[in-house]
Amino acid sequence: MSRCVPESSSSDHESPLLLLDNQVCFPLYSAANAIIRTYRPLLDELDLTYAQYLTMMVLWEQNGISVKALGEKLHLDSGTLTPLLKRLEAKGYVERKRSESDERIRVLLLTEQGEQLKLRAVNVPEQMVCQFGLDVDEMLQLKALCLKVLKNFGA
Repeated sequence: MSRCVPESSSSDHESPLLLLDNQVCFPLYSAANAIIRTYRPLLDELDLTYAQYLTMMVLWEQNGISVKALGEKLHLDSGTLTPLLKRLEAKGYVERKRSESDERIRVLLLTEQGEQLKLRAVNVPEQMVCQFGLDVDEMLQLKALCLKVLKNFGA
């Protein structure tokens, strides 16, 4: 069986693999939290959580997407997605309906209010890009690396 990490040569209890400063996951976790915190005031103006914002972005791109396809695209299970969609429905942004081609399939449709929200949200991505402090090539490289990690974890 091959190993991705060399075995520790240290015989004492101070394994370098257990040092926080040697972890890749910790800066990734911290960066993700910082990004979401930075989104918060922008999304508060739209009365959306980050997960709701991501959902709306998918719907603005693919109005009428199935609930299943949305969950796959956002890497969310139905236990997380269902309450999120109920909240968006209660806010008047989306409607859940049965598919006309297969009534077992639930699809999501934007309401007029959901369409109007897009006009209010259009500047959010630009405002966030400025916060990253990276040039275009660095942003593309960061995105590619994140997608590679997701793929390797089977997400």
